[in-house]
Parts: sequence; structure tokens; C-alpha cells
Amino acid sequence: MEFVLPIDKMTTSDKLAAMEQLWEDLCRSPESVPSPPWHGDVLSAREKRVREGQAEFATLDVAKDRIRKSTK
Repeated sequence: MEFVLPIDKMTTSDKLAAMEQLWEDLCRSPESVPSPPWHGDVLSAREKRVREGQAEFATLDVAKDRIRKSTK
């Protein structure tokens, strides 16, 4: 099924609302959304760092601040 949205005519608010609706719908059946193989690789590497005591945890606020600073 092809579905075309008039993206070039939509406001940013409209686009965000459409994305939210899509995410909400996808979240109803997460088992139907395949995870790419590299996700497993990343998770395994992170678990290993936790086991080895090399992981540094941060609060969400601290993580957001780091991301903002790194993208300036």
C-alpha cells in the first residue's frame, strides 16, 4: 500500500504529530518491528563494559547536556 503525505505543505507541528501517531502505532506491536543485527552487537559491547566495570552511567539530564555540548 502506498500512502503519500503532502509533506511539503505540512507544518513542523503537523509532521511531528504524524510521527507521534506512527510511533504510537508501532509500539502496539513491537515484536513486528525487526531490530537490525548491529543493535545486538552494540548491546553486547555495552554489557561487556558493565561486567568489566568500564561503563560510566549518567542521569538523563547529564546525558542530554553532554549531547547538546557535543553537537555545538
